Formats: sequence, C-alpha cells, structure tokens
Amino acid sequence: MEPETQGTAASAPARRERELDPFRVTRASPRVRWRLLPWWAKVVLVYAAARAVTTVFVLLLANEQGPNSWTGARPGYFEYANLWDARWYQIVALGGYPRELPYPDGVHVGENAWAFLPLYPGLAGVLTWLSIPWNVASVVIAVAAGLGAALVFHRLMSRFLEPDRALFAVVLFCVAPVSPIMQFGYAESLGFLWLALALLLLVERRYAWLFPVVLAWSFTRPGALAFALALVLHWAWRWIRRGRDPFPVRDRVLAASAAVFAGLSGLAWIGVAWWATGDLHAYTDTELAWRSAYIGYRELVPFTAWFQSGDWWLGQPLGTIAVVALIVGFSLFLASPAVGRLGADIRFWSIAYAVYLLAVFFPQSSTFRILAPLFPLLGALALPRARWYRWSLVVLLLVLQVGWLLICWGVDGRDWTPP
Repeated sequence: MEPETQGTAASAPARRERELDPFRVTRASPRVRWRLLPWWAKVVLVYAAARAVTTVFVLLLANEQGPNSWTGARPGYFEYANLWDARWYQIVALGGYPRELPYPDGVHVGENAWAFLPLYPGLAGVLTWLSIPWNVASVVIAVAAGLGAALVFHRLMSRFLEPDRALFAVVLFCVAPVSPIMQFGYAESLGFLWLALALLLLVERRYAWLFPVVLAWSFTRPGALAFALALVLHWAWRWIRRGRDPFPVRDRVLAASAAVFAGLSGLAWIGVAWWATGDLHAYTDTELAWRSAYIGYRELVPFTAWFQSGDWWLGQPLGTIAVVALIVGFSLFLASPAVGRLGADIRFWSIAYAVYLLAVFFPQSSTFRILAPLFPLLGALALPRARWYRWSLVVLLLVLQVGWLLICWGVDGRDWTPP
C-alpha cells in the first residue's frame, strides 16, 4: 500500500499546480487551448482558415486561366480576384456614373454602372487614394467586411444556439459554396455585414440603430426593400403577442418608422439614378439589360421572372413545375422545427427576401450569389452535433465551392455564366 500512497501524495501537488497554471495544460492540449480561446478569436481563426483554403483553390484555377477580357494567361491572385463585376466597381470608383444612358441598339438601355451601388467602390477608392492598387484595395475591403460579417453572425446565432452550434454555423458561412466572393472585388461581404448587423439589432429590438445600418446597406447591395417587409412582419408579430410580450408605444413607433425608412432607402437609388439621368426608369432598365441576353428586352412585371427563367432553361411544363416545387420546398423548410430554433425574425427575413427575389430577380448563373443573403438559415444546418455529419457537410460545401468557382468564376472565352 505504501507505493500507492506515495503516488497519490505525489500527484496531489501536481494537480494543484495544473489548477494554478492552466496555461501549462493549454500548451500540452490543443483541444483545451481551443476551448479557452474567446469566441471572437475562434471566429477569426475559422474565417482565416476558410479563406486560406479558398485561396489555394483560387490560385490553382488562376494557374489554368487563359487570356481573357480582363487578364492575361495565368494571372496573379489579386488580378484574378477582380474579374466580372469587380471591373464595374472599379469604373464607378474611377469615373462615377454616366449622366447619359447607353443605347447600344438605339432603342434599349445597355449595361452600365448604374447597376452597382456606390458605398463599396467608395471605400475601396479611399484605399487607392492611399496609393494601394485597386486590385488589392477591393480585396482588402471585401475580406475585412467578410470577417466583420462572420463576427456579427456569431453573435446573432448565439442568441438562439449553444456555443458549439453557433460556431459551427459560422464555419458553414465561411466555407459556403459562394464564400469565395468574400475575397473577390465584389460588394457582397459588405452587404453581409450590414444584413447581419440589421438582424442582430432587430432581434435585440434596438430599432433606433437600424436607421444608419439600413441606410449604409441600401447603398451597398439591394435588400433594404426586403428588410422593410421583414420589419412589417416583425411589427405585426409583436402586436399579436403584445399580451404575452409587451410592445410599448415607443417600440411601436420606432419599429414602424424603421420599416418606412427601410422602404424609402430601398427605393433611394432609383431616385438618385432618375435625378442624375432625367430618366425615371434608369435603374430598372439598366438591371433589365443583364437579362436581355437570355429572354430579350421585356418590361419588368413583378412575380413573372422566375417563370420566364424556368421556361428559358427547362421549357414547359417542366419550367413552371420546377419553380412551384422550389417555392413549396423552401416553404416547408422555413416551417421546419430546425428553422424555428432560430427565432421569428430570421424566419421573417427569409420569407421577405424570398418574396423580394420572386418579385424582381431573373434566375441565371448569378442565382447562387444572389441567394447568399439567406445565410442566417445556416443555423438550422448547424444543429446536429455528430462529428461525421459536421465533417461531411464541410467537405460537401468545399466541393460545391470548387464547383461554383469552375462554373462561374473562371473565363473560357465564350463564357455566359457570370457569378
């Protein structure tokens, strides 16, 4: 018994030493080290790791890229990250917006800079004023905004999910199929940041702070109109439940005012384009120019574009059946208990944004990117804790990320699939 007693006595001081010096354990155990990190450090590391993996994908594809309208063969990373619409943002930063709309065929408005909102190119332009090249500046703003979006998204998910699930939702956000857009010369990641902030403020019922966030959002990416509808649904929900959850007059006024403000902000760019060009339809006609390559020039009739697209891609009756099936499937997903775990406001946003897209968007190769503002729903996919599920889902999303890059980002000389 004596050796055992001595071992026990000898181990007690060691245990006390480990308790007094947790960093000694941390140095010996990466898992414990990870658990001791603050939440924001975990998010930063997840985001950095995801962007590093994507950078490898991008560099491999850039090495196979041939000469095209934007670059020579085998472009460097920053050059390759500024294809497609990134050049429109550069045009805005360098030359602003046209006072006279282009009419390539003498009848219809052609593609022009009015389709691209000014806040993102303005921020990147500030960096170029500091002598940072545009190709680098555009990526720096996108990456920084993406990190901000990931941090705010974690706080949003933490309102509804346990810490490990909230963090896994961030992992899914960072490795999602279109997540490379957060390190390209696009405004998406800045839009994600404003959206995540707006939803967090809405969930926390800090309505007054919504005004500057929505205003910034409305000059970054379209979506403020959809958020106005989400605010209307939020107001109605609080009114119906006011007996169980008080809805004081101050909150009623602020929430209603925020809804009206979001609606006006969502229409503001249409007014700016009208004022600058003298054409009330300057913005909408500019947007319609991008779908003319598919179905020709047509008037903007709400809630018809998805069916027009279904007909163009699949013909009839399969095109209509596919659109109806998508609507039904998405509705069932929103009604699921998993989405219910995320609270009413995320469901309201998802409904509002889906209705907005159904009303105005023509589905084509940009569809995956345009659907990205539904990223709060990733929280529903983060619920299962099984390791096989989580690793399998991450691998699947990375594979889809490569697929998106192959289909939408690289240019083959005859490419009609812009991201």
